[in-house]
Amino acid sequence: MYRNTTLSLIGIAIAAAGAMAYAAKGSVESDTLAISKAKVQLAQAVTVAEQHAQGKAVRAEYENSKQGWLYDVEVVSGAKVFDVRVDADKGTVISSTEDKVDHDDDHDKQD
Repeated sequence: MYRNTTLSLIGIAIAAAGAMAYAAKGSVESDTLAISKAKVQLAQAVTVAEQHAQGKAVRAEYENSKQGWLYDVEVVSGAKVFDVRVDADKGTVISSTEDKVDHDDDHDKQD
C-alpha cells in the first residue's frame, strides 16, 4: 500500500510540474501532455528500474533527453544509490549509473 501511495504522489508531482512548465513556456508542449502519450506508464518504469538495480525507488522523473522521453528513476539498493534511465516508449533500461557520494560536504560547511 505504501508503494502505491508513493507512486501516486510521484505521479501527481509530475503532473503538477508539467502544468507549471506549460504555464511558464506558453505554447511549448507540456510535460503533462507528453507523459499521457508515453507507451510505458510511470509504475511500469519504476518496476523495471527496481528490478534492474535490485532495490527500491525513492524518486522518479519524466524527462525529455537526446534519446527522447524517458523516466529517470533513483533506486536505493543496500548502501548504494543508482540513477536508472528507462525508455518511455519501450520500457527498457537505457542506462544505470551509481551515484557517488561527495564525502567532502561536511568539511565544506565547517569553513
